[in-house]
Amino acid sequence: MAKKSYYAILGVSRSASDKEIKKAFRQLARKHHPDVNPGDENAEAKFKEINEAYQALSDPETRKKYDRYGENWKQADQFAQAGAAGSGPFTWRWERGGGPGGVRVETTFQGDDPFGGIFDPFFGAGHGPRGAQRQIRGRNYEQPIEVTLEEASRGTTRVLRLNNESGSSRRLEVKIPPGVKTGSRVRIAGEGGPGIGGGPKGDLFLVITELPHEHFQRKGDDLHTEVTVPLADAMLGGEVAVPTLSGKRTVLKVPPETQNGKVFRLANKGPARLNGKANGHLYVKMRVELPQKLSPEERKLFEDLKELRT
Repeated sequence: MAKKSYYAILGVSRSASDKEIKKAFRQLARKHHPDVNPGDENAEAKFKEINEAYQALSDPETRKKYDRYGENWKQADQFAQAGAAGSGPFTWRWERGGGPGGVRVETTFQGDDPFGGIFDPFFGAGHGPRGAQRQIRGRNYEQPIEVTLEEASRGTTRVLRLNNESGSSRRLEVKIPPGVKTGSRVRIAGEGGPGIGGGPKGDLFLVITELPHEHFQRKGDDLHTEVTVPLADAMLGGEVAVPTLSGKRTVLKVPPETQNGKVFRLANKGPARLNGKANGHLYVKMRVELPQKLSPEERKLFEDLKELRT
């Protein structure tokens, strides 16, 4: 069964502008983001699907490949490198195992060779018009990786078990740099499929998904959280402890007459950024806590205050 079109996933036409594609992605991502739908596996799967479609269509070069080759667009570079034009009708079937999940890839083409003799190596010819062996770069692989917010900020490692083309498996330890987030693609050079005719190996791309956090909500490179402030501290001023990604709490000074919902910015207290610049910011929203079970003395004080302000 053919995969669903990336355009259909985003709900746009094939002639959609870059602006329309970006707008559709933002609306769908906001609706299906794991942070908005905690514990919903269907929403998480939908979010990954939306992100995959956007990553392909938001880049002019990859969109051009997708428009030409459809769901086989990731092999476009191999097609382009194949060389001279082929001839005659044919039916070609390519079966290769060995992706990170061990999935076999099978594609059937019928009709004139549209990719210029790429198929000769598979049928034993393997040579160009002048007898030079064609070199075809190996396939790129993708491996989904889930990371916590802390891991995304400080960087981490993962140990993968990859299946080779021959059916054997191998162990690979990969490094995930600080600053990744949902949708980031980490390239591990030369860890993809083997080349053909002496061509270079493909690459392995780690596709990152950041897991929801108990205390923080991520928005771009910044974090948002809420803290509870006693009514007296909100009115008279005080201090409140704020959690941070490092695990240590930082002290935030609360000025007098702070209103419920007031947001303070703690500069550079957010996650790391991929570009190596200063960290993102941490935005802290005040949630003023009203007292309960007032004593007679406390009630009298509030009554006096009420009279003073009327």
